[in-house]
Amino acid sequence: VQLQASGGGLVQAGGSLRLSCAASGTIFNMNVMGWYRQAPGKQRELVATITMGERTNYADSVKGRFTISRGNARNTVGLQMNFLKPEDTAVYYCNAIRLNGANYWGKGTQVTVSS
Repeated sequence: VQLQASGGGLVQAGGSLRLSCAASGTIFNMNVMGWYRQAPGKQRELVATITMGERTNYADSVKGRFTISRGNARNTVGLQMNFLKPEDTAVYYCNAIRLNGANYWGKGTQVTVSS
């Protein structure tokens, strides 16, 4: 399984970006897909996840600003990020977990929010 993320970039505070991630390969039974981020000098942290049944979970720091969604084919996941803040600056990683617990990570995409 390969996860390909896109959509990162540089934006001013208050702006918006949309991240997309597509899984390819053997993609059946991808139970949970989501996004994590890692800022310089910090540990990787959860941003948002969405289950096959569309149940979502968000970090408190992004609630009300970010929205996660899955594509109809269930092998894609998007993250709409609004009202971005400088503290959202990080490398964002796409993640997918299969029903059997197998865990996959994509290469990160850089999001930089200038003040």
